[in-house]
Amino acid sequence: MSSALLPGASGPDAQPMMLGVMGGGQLARMFVHAAQAMGYATAVLDPDSGSPAGLVSHLHVHAAYDDAAGLAQLARHCAAITTEFENVPAPSLARLAALRPVAPGAEAVAICQQRAAEKAHFEQCGVRCAPYAVIASEADQSGVDAALFPGLLKTTQLGYDGKGQLAVATSSGLAAAWAQLRRVPCVLEKRLALRHEISVIVARGANGTWVHLPVQQNLHRDGILAVTQVPAPDIEPAVAEQAIEQAARIATSMNYVGALCVEFFVLQDGTLVANEMAPRPHNSGHYSIDACDMSQFELQVRCMAGLPLPQPRQHSAAVMLNLLGDLWFGAGTGQATTPPWQRVLALPGAHLHLYGKAEARPGRKMGHLTITACDAATARRVSLEAAALLGLPSF
Repeated sequence: MSSALLPGASGPDAQPMMLGVMGGGQLARMFVHAAQAMGYATAVLDPDSGSPAGLVSHLHVHAAYDDAAGLAQLARHCAAITTEFENVPAPSLARLAALRPVAPGAEAVAICQQRAAEKAHFEQCGVRCAPYAVIASEADQSGVDAALFPGLLKTTQLGYDGKGQLAVATSSGLAAAWAQLRRVPCVLEKRLALRHEISVIVARGANGTWVHLPVQQNLHRDGILAVTQVPAPDIEPAVAEQAIEQAARIATSMNYVGALCVEFFVLQDGTLVANEMAPRPHNSGHYSIDACDMSQFELQVRCMAGLPLPQPRQHSAAVMLNLLGDLWFGAGTGQATTPPWQRVLALPGAHLHLYGKAEARPGRKMGHLTITACDAATARRVSLEAAALLGLPSF
C-alpha cells in the first residue's frame, strides 16, 4: 500500500477501481456506501445471498469465508480488501494478502479474535485491563485467584453483544459456568465497579499516520450497545486524551492499517481499563456519518486505499440510538409491525439508517437513529423524545 489507490476511470472503456470487503452485514453496507460515494466500485464476499452489503454492491461473491475459489475471485477483481467483522478467518486474510493489499492485516485481526491474546497485547502495550485468568482446562480452575470473583467468564473466541459470557459470583460456580459454555477456552475477568463505558475509533494508514474520532460515551443494555453520546457528557478531558493515546498506542504496536475501535471502562476512581477492541468500524461510531465531516467508514476507505488522513471534525452534537428487532414487536401482539417512523422523522435532526434486513427478530440489529443538534443538551432532549416514541427506555 505504498501508493494511493485513486478512484475513477482513466479512459472511455475503463472501469472504476474496485474495493473489496469480507462480510456482508450492516458494517460492510455502510463501508460500501462510503466507497461508492468516493467513486470506487465495490465487491462483497458473503455466503448469504440476501446480505445487506451484497444487495447494494457491484459484485457479490457468494462463498464461505474460507472458500478458495471465492477468495481468488475477490482478489481477481479488487485492488484492496478489508473486513467488516473480526471473525473472518485470519488465514483467509493472509491468503488474500499474498495477492492484494489487505487492511487490517491477518496478524492484527488474529489478536482481536482471541480474548486472551487481546488482553496479553494490552498488557504488552502498557495499557491496563481488568485482572483475568485463562481457563482452558479443569486444572486451570483450581489455581484461580479468589480475588477474581465476582467475575465474568467469557469465551476466548466468537463472543459478542453479550453472547458467550456468564456471570460467576464465586469460585464454587466456576465449573458449572465453564460447562455451560461447553468447556471451550475462556477468560475469567474480574467484574469491576464502573462509572462509564467509552470507546475510541482511530484510523491508521500504512505510513503510520493516525487520526481519531471524538471519544464516545456508551450505554449497553443486556450486553448490546443501546445509546452513544458524543461529545461524551461525563468524561473529563484528561481521561479522553488518555483513551485516545492508548488506542493509538495499541494500533501502532500491531502495525495496524485501517479503522480500529477500542472500548474502555472508566472505573469509579476515574481510571481507565481497556475492555476489548474491534478491527473495524464500530456500532458506537455510526453517529459520525451524520455528525462529522468524515465518517468512520470514509476513514476505513482512505486507510485501505492509501489516501490522506486529515483529522476528522465533529460539526454537530449527536446521540445515536441502536434499533433492535424488538421495536417491531412493541405492540405485544407477537406480530411484526412497523415502528412509528413518520413521527420520529418529524423530529429536528433525526437521521434514520435501516440496514436492509428482510426480517426483524428480537435482539437483531436492524438500524440506528442519530439525532444531531447544535449543542449536546438539545441532541439529548430530542433523542429522549425519539426514544419515548419508539418505546425505548430513557437514559
